[in-house]
Amino acid sequence: QVQLVESGGGLVQPGGSLRLSCTASGSISTIYTMGWWRQTPGKQRELVAQISNVGSRHYADSVKGRFTISRDNAKITVYLQMNSLKPEDTAVYYCKVYLRDLSGVTSNYWGQGTQVTVSS
Repeated sequence: QVQLVESGGGLVQPGGSLRLSCTASGSISTIYTMGWWRQTPGKQRELVAQISNVGSRHYADSVKGRFTISRDNAKITVYLQMNSLKPEDTAVYYCKVYLRDLSGVTSNYWGQGTQVTVSS
């Protein structure tokens, strides 16, 4: 079994910052890509940012220059530093991790989601 636990969401004013964290635990052999997605009611979940196991990063155009994704392999944790937040960043944010478990099976795992609300 593999578990992902997210933290760091909340309410912030426009222009403010938040840092999300997602830690994986359980029967993990190898961690590959780690990423953050977000979803608002009535819309499809969209990719925000992802980072490969060698540190290559990809960002959605809407967050480039404002968000930074990073990872700590020793802690099996992925972070999303969100600066200059806008009301349109309001969403539930989910982390997703692609990994190989101790049985040799590769799968995607999702966190439970954390609410980010940007409002004055």
